[in-house]
Amino acid sequence: MNEWLDRATAGVDPAAPDAFWRIFFNLMRLVPWAALFWWSLLFVLVGALLGWWRGRLLEGIVWAALLGPIGWFLVLARPRRVPPPLPGRGRGTGV
Repeated sequence: MNEWLDRATAGVDPAAPDAFWRIFFNLMRLVPWAALFWWSLLFVLVGALLGWWRGRLLEGIVWAALLGPIGWFLVLARPRRVPPPLPGRGRGTGV
């Protein structure tokens, strides 16, 4: 913890009027933004897949974007609206 505090306050005068913002930006530089972006994208894609499977595509995307993997369970807990399409069956084939 002391190491993080040292990194956050590196080069900051605590008495300066902009000390808060300098510490804030120092902390934001420590966040792994690329990893957070890719994990969020993965969560939304899986949520979209689960939502499509349950007939609730938009709900799957929204819940996954807001809650991550917890949103997946919300989509799975709701009943299906329409059955998913069967593979290999084209529309209008009369079968």
